[in-house]
Amino acid sequence: MGTKPKLAYHDYVLLPDDGKRYEILDGDLYVTPSPTARHQRISFNLSMALGQHVKANGLGEVLTAPLDVIMADDSIAQPDILFVSNERLPIVREWVHGAPDLVIEILSPGTRERDRTLKRRLYARHGVRELWLVDPEAETVESYSLDPATETPPRPFSARDVLTCDVIPALRLPLESIWV
Repeated sequence: MGTKPKLAYHDYVLLPDDGKRYEILDGDLYVTPSPTARHQRISFNLSMALGQHVKANGLGEVLTAPLDVIMADDSIAQPDILFVSNERLPIVREWVHGAPDLVIEILSPGTRERDRTLKRRLYARHGVRELWLVDPEAETVESYSLDPATETPPRPFSARDVLTCDVIPALRLPLESIWV
């Protein structure tokens, strides 16, 4: 029995445009159906709040899925939301070519384990500075510092907390506002 061939970006561009979310992570293909309506509401609320703060303070750019984040030839992810600071803005072209400062993954039953393990390690290895794992069921956010120099245990935020962020200056996001 042979080993499964690893996939790369040239394979990724041949995948169908059928409404499913395709990712190649460390050469392996992952397919996820479109998100639920609740997932999309949470994503919208988060991206609006972040986008308004980032734009008002001239801090960079907030982008949302579907958008390819090409971290390596064998690692193309589609995070739910991402923030790229002014310093890293040159990575934003037709797609994102490199590591955003902040990646936000909204957990679902089909992606929960992959987001917590494989994608968290992948983002850290490629230079993402901070990761938020948003859990709609528990109405919590876990914030991970992925910088190897400052990596600490995740900071948990519950439904009524005000979320702060290491990579977005002066952000104070009341989490109550995202669960509606």
